[in-house]
Parts: sequence; C-alpha cells; structure tokens
Amino acid sequence: MTRAFFALALAEVFSLTGTRLSMIAIPWLVLTTTQDPFLTGLVAFAEMLPYVAAKALGGPFIDRLGARTISIAGDLTSMVTIALVPLLHLTGGLSIYVLLPLVAIMGALRGPAESAKHAMVPAIAEAGNLPLERATGVTGTIERLASTIGAAVAGGLVALMGPALALGFNVFALGASALVVAFGISSRLNAATENEKPEPLGYLEELRTGWRFLKGDAVLVGIVVMLAITNFVDQGAFSVMIPVWVESSGEGAAILGFVFACFSGFSVLGAAVATGLAQRLPRLTVYFTAFLITGLPRFIIFMLDVPLATVLSVVAIAGFSSGFLNPILSAVIFERIPRPLVGRVSSLVTALCFTLMPLGGLAAGAMISVFGLNAALLAAGLIYLGATMLPLTLKSFRAFSERPAPQS
Repeated sequence: MTRAFFALALAEVFSLTGTRLSMIAIPWLVLTTTQDPFLTGLVAFAEMLPYVAAKALGGPFIDRLGARTISIAGDLTSMVTIALVPLLHLTGGLSIYVLLPLVAIMGALRGPAESAKHAMVPAIAEAGNLPLERATGVTGTIERLASTIGAAVAGGLVALMGPALALGFNVFALGASALVVAFGISSRLNAATENEKPEPLGYLEELRTGWRFLKGDAVLVGIVVMLAITNFVDQGAFSVMIPVWVESSGEGAAILGFVFACFSGFSVLGAAVATGLAQRLPRLTVYFTAFLITGLPRFIIFMLDVPLATVLSVVAIAGFSSGFLNPILSAVIFERIPRPLVGRVSSLVTALCFTLMPLGGLAAGAMISVFGLNAALLAAGLIYLGATMLPLTLKSFRAFSERPAPQS
C-alpha cells in the first residue's frame, strides 16, 4: 500500500494546489473588476456555503460508495465547472451574476471530493503499517506544500495572464488528481472495510448515527467549535482582508501570492518537523504554544507601518507554528472515530469546522466597509485568540492528550 499512500499524497498536491490557486484568483478577479470588498466577500460566501453543506451531507455516500469513487467523480465534475470561467471570460459572457452560481457549484463539488480523500487516510495508513500521527503528519505536510505551490503559482499566473485565464491551471490540476487516484489507488479500497460495516440503514438514519456519535464526544465537539471560529476568521483574512491590504499598499497580485506562499511554505517546514516528532510531543502543550504564535501576531502585523520584510517574517513564524497543529488534530479526530463511521463522522467534523466560513468573507468585507481595515484586523485577531484558548479551560478537553490503543 506504499503505492496507494504515495498516490493519495500526489492527488492531494494536485487537488489542493488548484484549490489554492482559485482561492486567490477568484477574489482578485472580483476585487479588481468591481473595487468592492463586499462583493468579494459575497463570492467567497457563494462558494463556501454549498461547500460546507455538501461536506456535511456527503458522508453517508462516502461510506456507501467508497471514498475513492467520490474523490474521482468530484474532481472530474469540478474540473468541467471551473473550465467555464476562463471560457466565459474569453467570450465576454462572464459577469458577477454568472460567476456567483458557478462558484456555488464549484463549492458543492469540491466539498465531497476533499472529504473523500481525507477519509482514505486511516485505511491506507493501516494497510501500510504507518502510525496514524505519521500518516496525518505527511498528509498535513502535503496540504501545506500544495498551498505553497498554489499560492506561488497563483500570484505569478494572475500577474501574467489575469485571474480568469489563470484558472486554466486549476482545470489541469483537478484532472491530474482524478487520474492519480483512479490509477494509483486500487478499487479494492472502496471495499476494504466491507466486513466492518453495520447493516445498511436509510440515508437519514446513517446521517443521524454519525451526528449522535459526534455530539457525544466532548473532545471532538471542542475541536469542531474551535476550528469553526478560527476558519471563519481565516476565511475573512485570506479572501478579503489581505487582498485589501495588498491593494491599498499599492502592491500587485504577485505580492498577494507571495504573502500566502510565505505562510504556507514555512508551515510545510513546521509540518515536516512535527511529522517526525508528533508521537513524542505533548499534545496540549503543542496546541497552546502553536495557536498562541500563529494567531494574534499574524493579524496585528498587517496593522503596522513596517517594511514588507518584517511582515513576511511574522507571517513565516506563524506559518511554521501552524504546521505543528494538523498532524495532532487530525490524529486525535481519526483515533476517536470507529472505522465504519469514518466517512460520515469525518465529513461532519470537517463540514462543521467550515460552517462559519461562508460568513467569513462577508463579515470581513462589511467590517472593512464600516470600520476600516485596521479595526477588522484587530477584531479578527482577538476572536482567533479567544477561540483557540477557550477549550483549554474545559476539563473535558484534557482527553485531547490521550493516545488510545489502535482500533483492531
């Protein structure tokens, strides 16, 4: 199964690289054509709302049809949808009214495809005799590497070709992801846990089963609430606040991509270090320290009149610290979910973590329009700090540190 794990990692590189490119290209397209931060946030909302809904509702289908099938189908249909943006741009048919439903469809297709890749990790890790924290560390590193590549490529392509045409690379990336999964991961993976599955239930009952398990686990609930708030804040920062900061400072799209690439690049380094040490690191200590460093300072620095090199230094330190979080958070989540429920519960977890993201861009755009960029950045940083530190005050969250015996 070493081949399967390599294929999954490569598919994540292609898929997430394309996704990160669209996260820069589409907001930049709207901002530069409309000069309206609120419309920029509205487009982010239009993509993220169906993305979250599809993640939440798609879990039972992943358990029924198999993660591999859903991953391939989602990437192929996303590829076709995204291809319409540059095509319509070339023919003069792209407007905000056309772009809004297109990005909504993109979100609805992307959600289940990403959940499916995520759900394959435990089975592939077990078959390859990989410790779960090592496997999630590698996939976390891959995610950050893809973010770095996507951000760097996006900045260059958007500056060279314009945001609409730059999305052509996303089409290629999603097609490559589908092919790698199709030919690199055996179709037997879909049936790898067939003997573990309970008797088939109706769709709604399967969804309720996943929900009942999730809400009964205090650690998972704590993680979900915390990540829902931090993702809300990050969505507003990445889709609206930082693009507005870049444009107001007179810089171009290349600098926007460079800021994102700096954060992601150093998070790759942090994730790589964490992968090697994760099994020995104290989980709560890492949680507290990493979030303290990667949170508030990252927002404050954009409020200050300092050289770009200083901004990038703070962003780099924040990125490195963030790299330690995903291997531990992902391992804790997977350790606490029974194998037959991995698809629906992990989909619910990720969907709920993204629940507030559709509002992130809207809230950021509204805050900037009413109070200005600096007030929005300060509010975002304080909310981030509170959300990450609050779970540590709960006694039930101490189980976060436990390392249960591997499920048989």
